[in-house]
Formats: sequence, structure tokens, C-alpha cells
Amino acid sequence: MKRVVLLLLSFPFAGVLFAEDRPVATHQSLAWFPDENGNPAPLKTLADWERRRAVIVAGFEGAAGKLPSRDALPDLDVQVAERVETERYVRETITFASEAGDRTPAYLYLPKGLAPGERRIGVVALHPTHKTGKAITDGQGERPNRAYAKELAERGHVVIAPDYLSFGGYQDYDFAADRYESGTMKGVWNHMRCVDLLLSRPEVDAERIAAIGHSLGGHNAIFLGVFDRRVKAVVSSCGWTPFHDYYGGDLKGWTSDRYIPAIRDRYGLDPDKVPFDYYELIAALAPAAFFSNSPLRDSNFDWRGVEKVAPQVRRIYELHDTPEKLRIAYPDDEHDFPTIEREESYRFLEKWLGTDSVNGKP
Repeated sequence: MKRVVLLLLSFPFAGVLFAEDRPVATHQSLAWFPDENGNPAPLKTLADWERRRAVIVAGFEGAAGKLPSRDALPDLDVQVAERVETERYVRETITFASEAGDRTPAYLYLPKGLAPGERRIGVVALHPTHKTGKAITDGQGERPNRAYAKELAERGHVVIAPDYLSFGGYQDYDFAADRYESGTMKGVWNHMRCVDLLLSRPEVDAERIAAIGHSLGGHNAIFLGVFDRRVKAVVSSCGWTPFHDYYGGDLKGWTSDRYIPAIRDRYGLDPDKVPFDYYELIAALAPAAFFSNSPLRDSNFDWRGVEKVAPQVRRIYELHDTPEKLRIAYPDDEHDFPTIEREESYRFLEKWLGTDSVNGKP
């Protein structure tokens, strides 16, 4: 299969975007930040960017609801229902207390053969849309190219693969009974608790945390990276495109209880009224390493929208002096996570998290 690779070189117009005298404050431009009076001013420095990033997070919360305070977290209270041993790892089927009154189901993969005191990369692996949830990332589904939790465990990493609300062990989740304005924000909360769980393990290096996902998991990995700066690398496969490029701006797919109902109820399905866009969310990941698999024939997330975002986001990575930590691949494929790109994404994580994998062992 033909594969198209984008090498994110400097674009000649990128400097123009960031040298406007009067930048227009849209969610599709990264050229501005709010000055001390709240007016759009040309974005030039990292301090400018941090002001803009705060506005981006606030805009996302304006649609998805506020992230609750994490000041008084309950004990994780991890309970193991099953242990499956393989040659390289043990897979535990667990639940843990994500918050009072709710337990999140997950698989936890623990590598074998660690030396005393050895710490490994920790990964939050988020599944695509499927009724069986986390089992897909273990290779238990009918589609290939989704077993990234299992494959990363085989490479020697500590992996947690939670169910998302309304899937797998969360099939009966009651959205109306929780404290969140959207399923998306409850997902952010749960996935941050997955990071908490990884960091509670003696096998995990706190400075080497990653998130990976395909489709539903692809954008949830982005959301996690935006809110949790403990995440140092993010892989999103078929997970995003700007709102105007998502089915030609038809945003109905984003409005179920498990996503962001306010996009329908408050913003009338109008991409121009939604108070955030993926230009901003991808840039807000910087300086965390970001790998995007964006196939040319993905009917959900149009690669041409991704291509519009790339030069602007690269400028933000350049502000952080880390342009090489942004990587976008455009395989000639459909809504899939092909083997070549999937394995490249694993090497990308291992490169930027401070380890290289040789023969499947970090």
C-alpha cells in the first residue's frame, strides 16, 4: 500500500501567520494571544503562548464542562478480578475508584523480568468505539490493527487500558446521574486517574508517561494530554480534524451523551460558535511529543483539515524549541491504524520518552 509521509519542514508562510499587526481572534488561528486588556495581540513568545493556552483550556471547558478539583482524591482501591500470564507480561483485569461512587474497569499490563528498582514507560491506552471496550486494544476484536495495549505490553511497557463510558464494563453507565456536563469531561477525569494509577506503581517512571488511542481513543488521548501535563507523549490515530473539516462541518457526531452535548444544545452545531477547535488542542500538547496517524481515505477525520493545522502547530513547537517532536503520517489507507504507522508510533514514544526498544525490550 502506498504511504505518504509529511516531513514537517518550515513553511514560508508560517512567519506571516505570526507577524500579523492585527491578528484575528479565531479558534482556527494560533497567531494571537490575549494581552493584558483581553485584546488579541501577535503571539511571539512562550509567555504569550501560555496565556493563549489558558484561554484554550477555558474554551474547551466552556463546551465540555469544568474539570472538577483534584485536591482530595480518593484512594485508588485497585481490585483484581483476574490475572493472565504470558511470556512477557501479566495482564490483570481490574477496577479502581476513579471517584466516590464510581469504579473504572481496566486491563493493567505488568512486564516481567524487571531488575530491582527498574522503572519503565507507563502508557494509557484508550480504545476505539466498540461495545467490548478495552478488549479491542488487547486484540480480542474482529478488526486487526487495534491491539496497541497488548503490543506495547509486549515491548516491555506498563500499560493501563480502561473502558470508556458506555462500553465494555461501563456499558450501563448513567450519564444523567453523574456530576459532569459531558461524557468527554468524565473521560478526561477517568484517564487522569489512570495516570494516577500508573504513577502509583513501582515499575513506572513518572517522567515517562504516554497516551495512545485510535478513533474515539485518538481524540481522548489528545484531551488527556491537554489537561494532564504529566503525559509527555501522545499518539492519536484517526482521532481528529478541525470542526469545519469533520464531515463538512456537520457536528452531530460530537453531541451524544458520551461526547459533548453542548455542541448541539448551546452552540447549535455551528463550528464557528464552538469555543475551541483542534488547531488549539493539538498546539496545547506542546512540548509533549505528538504523533498523528491521519490516513488519506479516513471518512471520519479528513486529512486535509489536519494538513491545515500542521504549519501553525509546528510554530508553537518551534517556540518550545522542539519542532522535531511533532510527527504526522498520512498513509494511503482508510479509518485504520496500519502496522507500519502503528509500529512507527511505538518507536516514536520510545525515542521521546528516553528509551529505544531492541528486540521488543526497552
